[in-house]
Amino acid sequence: MTLRRTALPLAITLALSLAACQPAGTPPADGQGTQAAAAPAEVARPSRQYGIEEFIESTGVSGASFNADESRILFSSNKSGIWNAYSMPLAGGEWTAVTASETDNVYAVSYFPADDRVLVTRDQGGNELDHLYVIEADGSERDLTPGENLKAGFLGFTADGGAFHVITNERDARFFDVYRYDATTYERTRVYENKDGYEPSVVSQDGRWLALGQSNTTNDSDLHLVELATGKSTKVSQHEGQAAFDAQDFSPDGQWLYYTANDQGEFAQLRRVKLGSWEHEPVQSADWDIFDASFSHGGKYLAVATNVDGSTRVQLFDVAGGTEVALPEMPAGEVRNLRVSRSEKRLAFYLNGDRQPNDLYVLELGGGEPKQLTTSLNPAIDPADLVDSTVVRFASFDGMAIPNILWKPHQASADNPAPALVWVHGGPGGQTTRAHSALIQYLANHGYVVLGINNRGSSGYGKTFFAADDGKHGREPLWDTVEAKKYLQTLDYVDDDKIGIVGGSYGGYMVLSALAFQPGEFKVGVNIFGVSNWLRTLESIPPYWESFREALYQEIGNPETQRDFLIETSPLFHADKINVPLMVLQGANDPRVIKPESDDIVAAVQKNGVPVEYVVFDDEGHGFSKKKNQIEGYGRMLAFLDTHLKNAAPAAPAAEAKPE
Repeated sequence: MTLRRTALPLAITLALSLAACQPAGTPPADGQGTQAAAAPAEVARPSRQYGIEEFIESTGVSGASFNADESRILFSSNKSGIWNAYSMPLAGGEWTAVTASETDNVYAVSYFPADDRVLVTRDQGGNELDHLYVIEADGSERDLTPGENLKAGFLGFTADGGAFHVITNERDARFFDVYRYDATTYERTRVYENKDGYEPSVVSQDGRWLALGQSNTTNDSDLHLVELATGKSTKVSQHEGQAAFDAQDFSPDGQWLYYTANDQGEFAQLRRVKLGSWEHEPVQSADWDIFDASFSHGGKYLAVATNVDGSTRVQLFDVAGGTEVALPEMPAGEVRNLRVSRSEKRLAFYLNGDRQPNDLYVLELGGGEPKQLTTSLNPAIDPADLVDSTVVRFASFDGMAIPNILWKPHQASADNPAPALVWVHGGPGGQTTRAHSALIQYLANHGYVVLGINNRGSSGYGKTFFAADDGKHGREPLWDTVEAKKYLQTLDYVDDDKIGIVGGSYGGYMVLSALAFQPGEFKVGVNIFGVSNWLRTLESIPPYWESFREALYQEIGNPETQRDFLIETSPLFHADKINVPLMVLQGANDPRVIKPESDDIVAAVQKNGVPVEYVVFDDEGHGFSKKKNQIEGYGRMLAFLDTHLKNAAPAAPAAEAKPE
């Protein structure tokens, strides 16, 4: 499960960032998927098949923060195999390690506004109990949020840089309070005690206002504003029916809160509310969800991100003139994660695409060419050997159009049909998007067609589509995956007798559900830390999810009042039906889908006499972040698929399973 700012505040999701054309509710005229024609290749592709080590050798980079004099930039990278914080000159050059952890991942947060001190976060072995640390100018480290079993997060600096705000659940493990820290002495004051279980979101630069979210259901949320000096709270999200309201950013002049809401249509619009008078005004809308908006420090620029059919469209606006600032034309991929420097003279951004892992760029606003600071793709890999994804749609069992992202291997053809995988994202409410994925490119490079399904209940396609899975898990969303298999069987380059299913977290639950509730449909399953027993998962959720516990119960089921229903929809209690090879991967420290979920399904399926492979990483949580574990886990996944799917003998036809 993961926290996210739009629509569903809680989701069980696999952290693989995997987008662009036609609304989900509009199926193609022929009911079949559409795909772009591949450009003719000058040489046979792929020129060779790469090992998993070569894919994982590519460097991960994320985040961006300018230092005080804007001569250096701070970011995170797994260059060493473990995520650490690094800095480098804006002019380019060598990286300087800010942290050098050899065990737990460390992620860069921000430079201090007036000097080169750095804030970073770190948990313990993937348990997600993040603490906030300061790295002093001399390299020494200090935990700003000490204590056991607490989780902390950074909310930002004040306008003058003299203070910053932090959330922690140290007082009550269920709820996050807000503290103001002096940026010099680190002395702190609690400025908001969270007694109502709301979710602190953003503090205004003047430190006067705090925005809070309230989760009612997974489709319905409210927005409150608290004046911190008085404690007075005002609800600013009056609406009828189900609608999601999410705070985005306060204007630097302290006059407005910008927020997104979908109460006026299918998609989230960007609006603003005047602080004090509570008058609302429209700012921007699109035929897709606007999911992020943030101001530069002085308010000169506003960056807006929109989910356009799973692709990310980023725009930068000059606030005073109301005009869009032209971003540079890049050769491939999407511009993402804009960060304007404090002086508002410079811009950092990332470029990401199917053949392009995240690379960091900087440019001078108002002129100049972008400068590439990182080269992330392993130079041993020819980008032409990777594949471009396409958006396809098919009509499901009830006519609902289901959007998908399709990766077709170069070597797949009608004369050489390839095995295929239905890839199910995390959630509920996640989304498969177009982006670089080392794992999916690895599978495609080795001859697997991958169809990333956005089954009903996925985000990004309107609130009706998003709500279409409520209370139906193990049924309608699962039936969409069966229709995805049938769609793959219509493609002449797919071996229609060799189709498996793969997914992580909630997607792992879908894998187990497909094998248990729709036996005979898929030839193999790969479950990556997926839920097998909803009763246990819902009863063992971390205490800091208390603010949206009831929303989760309404989405999945209430273990106190719907016990029979949760048993009916939990694959563990139906594991005797699983009769095909199963692989399970699990992090021992996962706080969302705990290890017993995987232990029990493995033990149950082993009794059926089918091949079961179980891989556990003792130093991982919900997602495999360390390179050594990715190499082992993903390498073993391909070997499993090669043995039990690609090279398996054709099976006798099975009776078609019908939705009940």
